[in-house]
Amino acid sequence: MVAHDMAKIFRRLAIGAALLAALLLLLSGPGTRFGLWEYGTGFLMMRIAFFVGLGASALALLLLLVPKTRAAGLSPLAIALVLGLGTAYLPWSGVQKVRSLPFIHDITTDTANPPAFVAVLPLRVDAPNPPQYLGEEVASQQREAYPDIKTLTLAMPADQTFARALEVVEAMGWELVASEPADGRIEATETTFWFGFKDDVVIRVAGTADGSRLDVRSKSRVGKSDVGANAERIRKFVKALQG
Repeated sequence: MVAHDMAKIFRRLAIGAALLAALLLLLSGPGTRFGLWEYGTGFLMMRIAFFVGLGASALALLLLLVPKTRAAGLSPLAIALVLGLGTAYLPWSGVQKVRSLPFIHDITTDTANPPAFVAVLPLRVDAPNPPQYLGEEVASQQREAYPDIKTLTLAMPADQTFARALEVVEAMGWELVASEPADGRIEATETTFWFGFKDDVVIRVAGTADGSRLDVRSKSRVGKSDVGANAERIRKFVKALQG
């Protein structure tokens, strides 16, 4: 009877821990996005979810290997194992991605003369990441990690390129901050889905003898690593512009 009761307790512990880990993971991002806690707390919740999920899956696996506890409740333990592993995998995969990419958060198609932020500067006053470009310190890492991020040359006149770029910004759902045709400058902000981070984008269009050239710069307001988000944002913008 004692062994049966202990098995029941451990089974409930595995299931409860797996559910707790999943809940922490599900709340970590939205809670940050809606201002319930700082992003550091959200990241801490993800780390806790990883360890709790891993512990739950390990306990569930151990109980599944014991005939008596397995016979007492196979399905709940299997659910705890899958849920715990799935919950632990998501933060783990995020960490692996961070480690595989450079620790930068400012990406531009023109590393020699990046487009400058103007209209978004007041919005970045309290941002941990300053609006200035850090030059070769960032450029060398970007060139190695994202060699495809380059200036876009187009056969269209500058005014048509500008109009097309503005259409793409609106179609992508970015928050338009400024549109200055005379300067060939568009500024916008995108809010990330999960944590609600604010990343700023500036687009520069200039005329050339054969048409126009377009440069894009995307920079995060917080965080040392952007986990590739800014480069991916520029790629999506360029693809939509050319599509």
